[in-house]
Amino acid sequence: MIGYRREIDGLRALAILPILLFHAGFKTFSGGFVGVDVFFVISGYLITTIIVRERQENSFSLLAFYERRARRILPALFLMMAVCMLSAWVCLLPNDMLHFSKSIKAVALFFSNHLFYKESGYFDTASELKPLLHTWSLAIEEQYYLLFPPLTLAVWRLGKRWILGVLAMIAFLSFSLAVWGSYYKPAAAFFLLPARAWEFLLGGFLAFYILEFKNVNVSTTIKQMVSSLGLLLILYSVFSFEKNTPFPGIYALAPTIGAALIIVFAAPNTFVGAILSASLFVRIGLISYSTYLWHQPLFVFARYASPNPVSTIGFSLLCLISLAIGYFS
Repeated sequence: MIGYRREIDGLRALAILPILLFHAGFKTFSGGFVGVDVFFVISGYLITTIIVRERQENSFSLLAFYERRARRILPALFLMMAVCMLSAWVCLLPNDMLHFSKSIKAVALFFSNHLFYKESGYFDTASELKPLLHTWSLAIEEQYYLLFPPLTLAVWRLGKRWILGVLAMIAFLSFSLAVWGSYYKPAAAFFLLPARAWEFLLGGFLAFYILEFKNVNVSTTIKQMVSSLGLLLILYSVFSFEKNTPFPGIYALAPTIGAALIIVFAAPNTFVGAILSASLFVRIGLISYSTYLWHQPLFVFARYASPNPVSTIGFSLLCLISLAIGYFS
């Protein structure tokens, strides 16, 4: 059995912090949006690990799986939505309120990625005034969770080779669509599940690999080198990508493979593993989901409420407030 890994929570911190700083407008973190891709790989890894391990033990229940997901996702999400509704009633003009009401309904149905795809691009100026824009990634996750477990169970009886073969084919088609879409249909590729599924599946393949080869010894030197490469790939994406980078597609390989290398090789006795296992990173990782929920509404309503553009210091404080609210929620 694979126990708790502090470095995975540290990797979550490495994903959420660039997202906060990117949405706060810090130009140094122009590629901070790739934190979402890191989250997708982590989610794919953890969910597949749970399903495969419990299926091998004949203890997996689809109903119990969805119940755990609901208890994990819904309470904090619905609280955030309720606060946003009150804030919108106070702050928004009628036309903005109309758009906001549409997004509330879409979020409740985990369909907001389709709504925001139709409305405008992720990097448009108008996106800075959409309190629930960030829920597009939650919608993609939940859509994946609705499809992946039943598919895995349906193919399970045919054996592991069939499972891996089917998932590899889907991942290949999804990645091909992402590469094509990043140039010809960038909004659809960015917001919709078909061009994003390969990122979850990459994490899923890691789960199969680690469960199968967990007892294989890899030298500390190899772990040090490969996990460091993973960290560099993520940092390169965060600091060098920007809104004109064709994404997702070929460029999305950098943060996703970076996350994959860290998941597989960042053991506690490695440099990267030690950094990500540090108490501060672990604590931020543990509140990364709730922090992600709150940061966008805080930023948006601050822009609405302020008669002048929010300053750098103001956004820095809002980042800290996001972490604080994430902790308490």
